[in-house]
Parts: sequence; C-alpha cells; structure tokens
Amino acid sequence: MKYYFLKLLFILVIVMAPLSANAKQKLMIVGDSLSAAYGLKQDDGWVKLLQNKYETEQNPIEIINVSVSGQTTGNAVAKISQQLKTISPTHVLIELGGNDGLRGFPIKRLKANLTQLVQSSQQAGANVAVMEIQIPPNLGPRYTSMFTESYQQVTEQTGSYLMPYFMLEVADKPELMQNDNLHPNKEAQPLIRDFMYQEINQWLAK
Repeated sequence: MKYYFLKLLFILVIVMAPLSANAKQKLMIVGDSLSAAYGLKQDDGWVKLLQNKYETEQNPIEIINVSVSGQTTGNAVAKISQQLKTISPTHVLIELGGNDGLRGFPIKRLKANLTQLVQSSQQAGANVAVMEIQIPPNLGPRYTSMFTESYQQVTEQTGSYLMPYFMLEVADKPELMQNDNLHPNKEAQPLIRDFMYQEINQWLAK
C-alpha cells in the first residue's frame, strides 16, 4: 500500500511539473497614450509588438493592456479595482503620471494616487512595477525635480519595482517622434519594444 501511494505521488509530481513551469503570467499595463499606441494602429504599438515577441518565443506571458490616451493617475484609481477583479493579473506595470505633470497637478496628489494604484494591485496579489515618468521642464526645475523623485519615493515606500522610462530612448530624436513631439511614431515602437523586453524580463526574474 505504501509503495502504491509513493508511486502515485511520483506520477503527480511528474505531471504537475511541466504545468507549473508553463504557468502563464498575466501582465496588466496601466498606462496612458504612450502605451495605448496613440496615433498608430494597435498592431504597431510597442505593447502588441512585445506580445508578438513573447508568442514567437513561446514564452507564456500574456499582456493585458488597459492603457487609455489622456489617462491620469486619478482616472486610473477610479477603475483599478474592477480591472484587477476582472483580469486577475500576476503582475501590474503602472506607466502613468505624464498627464498629471503636464497639467501641473499637485505632487502630493500624484504620490497619493500612485501609492493607491500600487497598494490596490498588491492587495489583489500582483507584483507591481512603477515606471519613472519624466516631464519637460516647462513648470520649472523645482516641480520637475519633485515630480521625478516622487516615483522613487513611492516604490521605496510600497516595496514595488522602479522601472526606467522608455521615452528616454527616443524622445530626443525628432525622426522617432510624431508631429506633436510628444508621442513616439511607428519607427520608434520596435525600439521601445526591445527596451521593455529587457526591462520587463529583469523585473519578472526578481
């Protein structure tokens, strides 16, 4: 009888091991126009290109993109609970704050909203990364500095992961930007895809 149970246990381990190894990770991206393929076809945006790369590699990562053009951190806070309940992601990447900064919203509000987004996601069982957004210096060096520093402060306080800003790769190259000089064009998307592929893989490996 004991031999039978040991044999059964061995079989279960063998069967379950590959299932566990291939368990799909669900990455929910909560972003704004930069992740929503503004001005482009969805298939040309970096998020879709990254999903295609994972599928080509047979890497079991599913990306669910809930990014919306013009979205602020406050907009996202109002929707995050339902999104987490519906999607049940294993990982959440927050790419937000640019629209808050361009409108000169108070830094205190930005930090509070980012903190709520992170904590809501963590409470839902997800690992969380926050992208360190940077804005033009139009509102002065003090505001700009406080804005950028708030991302490190939030990640340190919440134990979340601080991810570099993908726009630093393309923003200073006019040939990679749309006519508004705010959004990356089609040619920039594969570059962002490759940058995010490396950054996301480093994050998931932690």
